[in-house]
Amino acid sequence: MNFLNILWVFIFLTGAVFAEKVNVTSTSMTAEDLKKEVHFIGDAKVVQGKSWIHGDEIIVYFDENNETKKYEAIGQVTFEIDQEKAFYKGSADKVTYYPVESKYVLTGKAIVDDLINKRHVNGDTIILNTITGNANVKGSRKKPVKFIFNTKEKK
Repeated sequence: MNFLNILWVFIFLTGAVFAEKVNVTSTSMTAEDLKKEVHFIGDAKVVQGKSWIHGDEIIVYFDENNETKKYEAIGQVTFEIDQEKAFYKGSADKVTYYPVESKYVLTGKAIVDDLINKRHVNGDTIILNTITGNANVKGSRKKPVKFIFNTKEKK
Protein backbone atom coordinates (compact mmCIF):
# COMPACT_ATOMS: atom_id res chain seq x y z
CA MET A 1 0.00 0.00 0.00
CA ASN A 2 1.57 3.33 -0.95
CA PHE A 3 1.79 6.20 1.50
CA LEU A 4 -0.97 8.26 -0.12
CA ASN A 5 -3.39 5.39 0.43
CA ILE A 6 -2.16 5.15 4.01
CA LEU A 7 -2.89 8.87 4.39
CA TRP A 8 -6.51 8.38 3.34
CA VAL A 9 -6.84 5.41 5.70
CA PHE A 10 -5.39 7.59 8.49
CA ILE A 11 -7.89 10.35 7.86
CA PHE A 12 -10.77 7.87 7.80
CA LEU A 13 -9.67 5.95 10.91
CA THR A 14 -8.83 9.06 12.92
CA GLY A 15 -12.30 10.38 12.23
CA ALA A 16 -13.85 7.05 13.26
CA VAL A 17 -11.83 6.78 16.48
CA PHE A 18 -12.59 10.31 17.66
CA ALA A 19 -16.10 10.39 16.12
CA GLU A 20 -15.01 13.55 14.33
CA LYS A 21 -13.37 13.93 10.96
CA VAL A 22 -9.90 15.36 10.64
CA ASN A 23 -9.67 17.85 7.79
CA VAL A 24 -6.27 19.07 6.57
CA THR A 25 -5.96 21.84 3.98
CA SER A 26 -3.00 23.64 2.43
CA THR A 27 -1.82 25.05 -0.88
CA SER A 28 0.42 22.02 -1.52
CA MET A 29 1.22 18.60 -0.07
CA THR A 30 4.21 16.27 -0.21
CA ALA A 31 4.18 12.68 1.11
CA GLU A 32 7.49 11.07 2.08
CA ASP A 33 7.01 7.28 2.15
CA LEU A 34 10.32 6.31 3.76
CA LYS A 35 10.06 8.91 6.52
CA LYS A 36 6.32 8.26 7.04
CA GLU A 37 5.61 11.99 6.89
CA VAL A 38 3.14 14.14 5.02
CA HIS A 39 4.01 17.83 4.61
CA PHE A 40 1.18 20.31 4.11
CA ILE A 41 2.79 23.52 2.91
CA GLY A 42 1.32 27.01 2.61
CA ASP A 43 -1.65 28.25 4.64
CA ALA A 44 -1.88 24.81 6.30
CA LYS A 45 -4.70 24.01 8.69
CA VAL A 46 -5.79 20.91 10.63
CA VAL A 47 -9.39 20.94 11.83
CA GLN A 48 -11.04 18.37 14.10
CA GLY A 49 -14.46 19.26 15.44
CA LYS A 50 -14.28 22.83 16.73
CA SER A 51 -10.50 22.66 17.34
CA TRP A 52 -7.90 23.73 14.79
CA ILE A 53 -4.21 24.47 14.27
CA HIS A 54 -3.03 26.84 11.52
CA GLY A 55 0.54 27.48 10.35
CA ASP A 56 2.78 28.06 7.36
CA GLU A 57 3.48 24.31 7.28
CA ILE A 58 2.02 21.29 9.05
CA ILE A 59 3.80 17.95 9.12
CA VAL A 60 1.91 14.79 10.06
CA TYR A 61 4.16 11.99 11.37
CA PHE A 62 3.14 8.32 11.38
CA ASP A 63 4.52 5.42 13.40
CA GLU A 64 5.44 1.93 12.14
CA ASN A 65 1.74 0.93 12.30
CA ASN A 66 0.81 3.94 10.14
CA GLU A 67 -1.02 5.56 13.04
CA THR A 68 -0.65 9.27 13.70
CA LYS A 69 2.25 9.90 16.03
CA LYS A 70 2.16 13.71 16.05
CA TYR A 71 1.33 16.87 14.15
CA GLU A 72 3.88 19.66 13.91
CA ALA A 73 2.82 23.17 12.86
CA ILE A 74 5.58 25.61 11.96
CA GLY A 75 5.67 29.34 11.25
CA GLN A 76 3.27 31.87 12.76
CA VAL A 77 1.14 29.18 14.32
CA THR A 78 -2.27 29.98 15.79
CA PHE A 79 -4.73 27.54 17.32
CA GLU A 80 -8.00 27.02 19.13
CA ILE A 81 -8.64 24.00 21.33
CA ASP A 82 -12.37 23.82 21.93
CA GLN A 83 -13.37 20.81 24.01
CA GLU A 84 -16.22 20.01 26.36
CA LYS A 85 -14.58 21.46 29.51
CA ALA A 86 -11.75 23.54 28.01
CA PHE A 87 -11.36 26.35 25.52
CA TYR A 88 -7.87 27.62 24.73
CA LYS A 89 -6.61 30.06 22.10
CA GLY A 90 -3.00 30.81 21.43
CA SER A 91 0.01 31.16 19.21
CA ALA A 92 3.67 30.16 18.96
CA ASP A 93 6.47 29.79 16.45
CA LYS A 94 5.95 26.02 16.54
CA VAL A 95 3.22 23.77 17.95
CA THR A 96 3.60 20.01 18.24
CA TYR A 97 0.46 18.02 19.03
CA TYR A 98 0.53 14.43 20.33
CA PRO A 99 -3.02 13.11 19.76
CA VAL A 100 -2.71 9.92 21.85
CA GLU A 101 -1.71 11.95 24.92
CA SER A 102 -3.77 15.02 23.98
CA LYS A 103 -0.63 17.07 24.66
CA TYR A 104 0.46 20.30 22.96
CA VAL A 105 4.04 21.58 23.07
CA LEU A 106 4.36 25.25 22.10
CA THR A 107 7.82 26.72 21.50
CA GLY A 108 9.01 30.21 20.64
CA LYS A 109 6.89 33.18 21.75
CA ALA A 110 4.31 30.78 23.18
CA ILE A 111 1.00 32.25 24.32
CA VAL A 112 -2.08 30.47 25.70
CA ASP A 113 -5.34 32.09 26.77
CA ASP A 114 -7.68 29.92 28.86
CA LEU A 115 -11.00 31.47 27.89
CA ILE A 116 -13.10 29.52 30.41
CA ASN A 117 -11.00 30.34 33.50
CA LYS A 118 -9.94 33.79 32.20
CA ARG A 119 -6.19 33.14 32.46
CA HIS A 120 -3.28 34.09 30.21
CA VAL A 121 0.22 32.62 30.18
CA ASN A 122 3.23 33.16 27.96
CA GLY A 123 6.79 31.89 27.89
CA ASP A 124 9.46 30.32 25.71
CA THR A 125 7.92 26.84 26.00
CA ILE A 126 4.46 25.77 27.13
CA ILE A 127 3.43 22.14 27.51
CA LEU A 128 -0.34 21.80 27.78
CA ASN A 129 -2.18 18.57 28.53
CA THR A 130 -5.84 19.03 27.61
CA ILE A 131 -6.95 15.86 29.42
CA THR A 132 -5.59 16.87 32.83
CA GLY A 133 -5.56 20.64 32.26
CA ASN A 134 -1.95 20.72 33.51
CA ALA A 135 0.49 23.22 32.01
CA ASN A 136 4.26 23.48 32.31
CA VAL A 137 5.72 26.84 31.28
CA LYS A 138 9.38 27.74 30.83
CA GLY A 139 10.84 31.18 30.35
CA SER A 140 14.30 32.71 30.46
CA ARG A 141 16.04 35.52 32.29
CA LYS A 142 15.37 37.91 29.42
CA LYS A 143 11.78 36.75 28.94
CA PRO A 144 10.37 35.36 32.18
CA VAL A 145 7.11 33.43 32.36
CA LYS A 146 4.08 35.68 32.63
CA PHE A 147 0.80 34.52 34.17
CA ILE A 148 -2.20 36.84 34.31
CA PHE A 149 -5.47 36.08 36.06
CA ASN A 150 -8.39 37.95 37.65
CA THR A 151 -9.40 37.98 41.30
CA LYS A 152 -12.65 39.14 42.87
CA GLU A 153 -12.65 42.52 44.55
CA LYS A 154 -13.07 42.65 48.32
CA LYS A 155 -16.04 44.67 49.45
